[in-house]
Amino acid sequence: MKRAYFAAGCFWGVEEAFREVPGVVDTAVGYMGGTADHPTYGQVCTGKTGHAETVEVVYDPGQVTYADLLRRFWTLHDPTTPDRQGPDVGTQYRSAVFFTDEEERALALAEKEKLEKSGRFRRPVVTEIAPAGRFWRAEEYHQRYFEKMRRRVRPVR
Repeated sequence: MKRAYFAAGCFWGVEEAFREVPGVVDTAVGYMGGTADHPTYGQVCTGKTGHAETVEVVYDPGQVTYADLLRRFWTLHDPTTPDRQGPDVGTQYRSAVFFTDEEERALALAEKEKLEKSGRFRRPVVTEIAPAGRFWRAEEYHQRYFEKMRRRVRPVR
């Protein structure tokens, strides 16, 4: 199994979208790219720690490639808005690919360039391509958040 790290705004929806990809065996939400040790959600939301809300994707490279995961990543958010996704504003909502090795770095840069040249966006792609640092797992209530909410809300019959 391999691990990949993506930041694309609020991590709840991004996590759910990656869970649907065949070959993804697990996900977790957390924080990466900042300076504080053991950051909490409250600290990250201040924008002062430098962390981005990040999804850790555990996948089987025999079933899905890193390039496939990158292509999925680009469809999940607007990579042209610095420090913002929809109504969520702040550095914690920035677009980022955190690579774990040179091959991932090269693929991420190539995919970003390809996307920029595609004409799909009128503005430049501002996605950060940076080395993965320590992944700090978010508080348990954030893990598989949408899945938990679906279990709580039962249809009225």
